Amino acid sequence: MRFFLVDDDEVIRSLLTHIIEDEDIGEVVGEAENGENVTSQLLNFKKVDIVIVDLLMPIRDGIETIRSWNGEYKGKTIMLSQVESKELIGEAYSLGIEYYVTKPINSNEFVSITNKVIQTILLERTVGEIRRTLNGVLEITNNERKKEPAVKNYSITEAGEFLLSDLGIIGENGSKDLMEILQYLYEHEENDTFEMNFPSMKELFEGVARMRAGDNVSTMELLRETKASEQRVRRAINQSITHLASIGLTDFSNPKFENYALKFFDFSIVRSKMTELKNEKTGHSKHVKIHTKKFIQVLYFEAKKLVQSNRMEMK
Repeated sequence: MRFFLVDDDEVIRSLLTHIIEDEDIGEVVGEAENGENVTSQLLNFKKVDIVIVDLLMPIRDGIETIRSWNGEYKGKTIMLSQVESKELIGEAYSLGIEYYVTKPINSNEFVSITNKVIQTILLERTVGEIRRTLNGVLEITNNERKKEPAVKNYSITEAGEFLLSDLGIIGENGSKDLMEILQYLYEHEENDTFEMNFPSMKELFEGVARMRAGDNVSTMELLRETKASEQRVRRAINQSITHLASIGLTDFSNPKFENYALKFFDFSIVRSKMTELKNEKTGHSKHVKIHTKKFIQVLYFEAKKLVQSNRMEMK
C-alpha cells in the first residue's frame, strides 16, 4: 500500500514512517507539514492508497484539507488528533474518513487500524474486478459496454507537485513559486528545448513576478516581489537538501536519495549537509551554497519527462 503523511510534527511523520516500514504494511510515498498543497491531483498522481492526516495543523487543517479534495481523491483517509471533540470527529467522518486515531499514537492500535483499512481496500478491489468481469460477460453490444475512465493528462505543475513532494518541500512557501516557475517555463519554451538558452534567474523571477502581479505593476513592487520570491525558493531548496541528506544518513541506498540527491545537487553540497546533520550542528543556509539555477533546470526537465511519460502511457 502507498501512504501519504500530512502532519506538522516531523517526529510524528518519522514515527509513522518507521511503523509502516517496520511492520511491512506499505511504503510512504510522500509527506507534508500542512494540507495547503496536498491536492487530490497530487494524491492521484502518486497513486496514494491511504492518507494519514492530522486534524490540527497551521495554514490548512485536516478537515479543510479533505474538504478541498471535493471527493476527487478516491483512496482512504485516517485522521490523527489529540482533540476528542465529538463535533469534530463527526464532521471528519461525514467527509469520508475511515478511522479517527487519537494521539499519542499507540503502535499496536495504529497497525491494527491500518490493516483493517487495507483489508477494506483489497476487498473493494476484488469486488470491482468481479463486477468488471460480470459486466464483460453480460455485455451484448458495443454501445452497452462501460468504458474505463480515461487516463488523465497531467499538467506540468501536477508533475512538479509530485517531484516537490519527493523532495520534501511540497509544504514550503517556495513550492508555490517553483510551480509557477514551471508553468512560466512551459508556456514560454520555444523549439522544445532550453538547453542552449535557458532563461537567466533574473529574467525568470521577474517574468513570474510580472505574471503574478500584472503588467501595470510598478518597478518598485516588481523588484520587491522578485526578491521575495527568490528568497522563498532558496529557502525551499535548502530545505530539500536537508530532507535528502537526512534520508541519506538513514539509508544511503534509499531510492529517493539515489534518484534525486546527486541529480539536483552537487555531491560536495550533499556531503557537507550530511556531515553537518551527523554532527548535530545547527547550521544555517549560509553553510551551503545554493545553486538555484541548476535546481530549477533539473526540476523543469524532470517534470517534463513525467508529463511526456504520462502521455505515452495514454497512447
